[in-house]
Amino acid sequence: MSEQTSEKEQVINENADNLSATINEEALAASINTDDSVNGMQHLDDEIGEESELEKLQVELDETKDKYMRLVAEFDNFRKRNAKERIELIQTAGKDVIQSLLDVLDDSERAQKQMETSEDLIQIKEGINLVFNKLQATLQHKGLKKMEAKNHAFDADLHEAITEIPAPNEDMVGKVIDEVQPGYYLNDKLIRFAKVVVGK
Repeated sequence: MSEQTSEKEQVINENADNLSATINEEALAASINTDDSVNGMQHLDDEIGEESELEKLQVELDETKDKYMRLVAEFDNFRKRNAKERIELIQTAGKDVIQSLLDVLDDSERAQKQMETSEDLIQIKEGINLVFNKLQATLQHKGLKKMEAKNHAFDADLHEAITEIPAPNEDMVGKVIDEVQPGYYLNDKLIRFAKVVVGK
């Protein structure tokens, strides 16, 4: 009788163990859920999602590196091109002015030849005046403007005083009495001070 009871208890225990194992498997299966909207569940695609996110970040990093390298190359090309253009500009800065003065140079050479053969002083003077007027007109066209200094108040920002002499009258004290060398503007910017004599 005791042996039968022992066998029954053993069968019951085995069935209980099997039932417990089955319940554990079902519980584990129930805890795995593919629905991302359910919080606190273990998702089947968690590992796949992490790998996908990593791949996405790697692609973005590669694209950013590519854009950066392109920008660096473009900037380097721009810098080289800009340096080349600046050198060319410096080398040819006076080209336009020189070209405009070539006509005046041609006229000067013709006037010089005429002076060697002609004895008519009036004609020679007229030729020289024509060349001089053409030179002035060419330079004025390029933006050169002569400064008016004589009889104006002395201005250290515009004038360079060579000497001071007694003023002929009270009105000329502190003013420019004579101009030794004229000053010039280029496009309204001072490029040479006027050398003057000031009354005291």
